[in-house]
Amino acid sequence: MGFDYYIALDISRSAQDADIKKAYRRLALKNHWLNARDPGSAERFKQIAEAYDVLSDPIKKAIYDKFGEEGLKGGIPPEFSSQLTWTKGYVFHGDANKVFHEFFGGDNPYSDFYDAEGREVCLNFGGLRGRGIKKQDPPIERDLYLSLEDLFFGCTKKIKISRRVMNEDRFSSTIKDKILTIDVQPGWRQGTRITFEKEGDQGPNIIPADIIFIVKEKLHPRFRREDDNLFFVSSIPLGKALTCCTVEVRTLDDRLLNIPINDIVHPKYFKKVSGEGMPLASDPTKKGDLFILFDIQFPRHLTPPKKHLLKQALPM
Repeated sequence: MGFDYYIALDISRSAQDADIKKAYRRLALKNHWLNARDPGSAERFKQIAEAYDVLSDPIKKAIYDKFGEEGLKGGIPPEFSSQLTWTKGYVFHGDANKVFHEFFGGDNPYSDFYDAEGREVCLNFGGLRGRGIKKQDPPIERDLYLSLEDLFFGCTKKIKISRRVMNEDRFSSTIKDKILTIDVQPGWRQGTRITFEKEGDQGPNIIPADIIFIVKEKLHPRFRREDDNLFFVSSIPLGKALTCCTVEVRTLDDRLLNIPINDIVHPKYFKKVSGEGMPLASDPTKKGDLFILFDIQFPRHLTPPKKHLLKQALPM
């Protein structure tokens, strides 16, 4: 068993976020190498940093409170993995100075209290001002899965996020929900990025991260998309492939197209229907094309062509 995080910060298990921050501030300053005289302060400084890293994070804290250090560092039992987002074992990065820096801001929060030779300077006020260049957290990226219909017509998606928000005292924080609205435009492609600036967790010495949603296309039962074009596979018997026929295609906007095929259909044959693809993001009044490929159904006594021939029919 390792040390108890609550004992390390000298707080009770009922301590709130403000209590955790207050305890870390006090103990970190006491055990910092610029201030400490006890040889054991360096190890305590690291333990305090790890304790704060865990208890200041709602997810890590919840896992630690429920499963202890073994569950936190060894991973959540499988039967609980669907209920919590943290599924991997926690490993402290080991850089206590990084935690100290992110909490207070600046490379050396003690710079206001010591001169170039390390001598203490008397000031007319107490407490740290926490000066330093604020650093923005790295972007948070999430996939946004959309159907072809969503991307054909455009739609509005509302997504709820939970983030840490600073309280009025600018010291403590609270987890609050917020609804982000995404206006999906007709013709957006997979990989389109929608950025919500500075909507990540707030902190006293950090710039909140940007939240970025990346469009991913759901598989469609009838169509496959490539750029602004749509591909449709029509199964026809060999008899119709050798004679004229008509192919029906139900479009994304629920129209029924009757496409005449006046050629002999072979494995490499395809039919292009102009203007029946996806809307162009730059001009939704214009559309890409629809390509109809053919899966020829051969009688059982005939040998069908190789499957790869159908792939060769794709227009380049």
